[in-house]
Amino acid sequence: MPDQIDVLLYGLGAIGSFYAFILSRSHHVRLTVVARSNYEAVNANYLPHSNKPVVRSPSEASTVDYVVCAHKAIDQEDVAVQLKPVVDQSRTTIVIIQNGVGATQISPGIVKHTKSEDMQIGLFPNRQVEGVTDQRRLDTFAGLLRNGETRFQILEDIQKKRWEKVVWNVAWNSITALTMVDTQTWLHSSDYAEPFTRELMLEVIHIARGCGVALNNELPDQFIGKIKAMPGIGSSMQTDCKNGRPMEIDVILGFPVRKSRELGIKAPYLESLYVILRAIDGRLRTAL
Repeated sequence: MPDQIDVLLYGLGAIGSFYAFILSRSHHVRLTVVARSNYEAVNANYLPHSNKPVVRSPSEASTVDYVVCAHKAIDQEDVAVQLKPVVDQSRTTIVIIQNGVGATQISPGIVKHTKSEDMQIGLFPNRQVEGVTDQRRLDTFAGLLRNGETRFQILEDIQKKRWEKVVWNVAWNSITALTMVDTQTWLHSSDYAEPFTRELMLEVIHIARGCGVALNNELPDQFIGKIKAMPGIGSSMQTDCKNGRPMEIDVILGFPVRKSRELGIKAPYLESLYVILRAIDGRLRTAL
């Protein structure tokens, strides 16, 4: 492992704050943190106790070895533009960490961590980079997490796990956001709710297969069984909708919708939810 590894962490909400802490534990890391909406609070609470620079924008930083994206997954194209000043295509690796880790931002700049995390990481295929280089970069980042004493797993086939997460999120995020009820209430709302959910999940599974990822047709039964065994839950999309915030429509539903159209795979349930949620999201954004 190199003596010094430059890391920029983009987004200092609950997830970003947690991994800023983990990465700062490694003496190999020279960490820069981008705090946007909560910069003032972070400036007051974080900077006096740390020698890690906190900036408002990536334009205030130099190129780095790793960019850790821990922001909310909205307006992704705009984020890519903002990150250009810190990206060197021959050097920089993008690490996306946008799932919850049992942490909640209870006020700007203040995060409460309530349960142990167990992150799963792996490589996204990049034909422009040699496989041995990709693997070395993954191993180096894994070493940083290990130094930070956090739990994680390296998966050989991260794409399968990623698409399984898409199947789960497409169903429970979109349904709870549209209905404003929890998962148990939804499934018991009518005899049609469970078959509807199953068909929606199967559409995403067919799209995944079209992308070369072999998901099992039994996955909907497994996911519905899992959710039935839990108390009724909402979702991050439902919470955003309730609070009048933009929702993660594009990354959760827009991506599989675009793939379905590219591949000529019909997905009427998925497209219907996407179109309706886009309209709701537009209303929320207009009201900001």
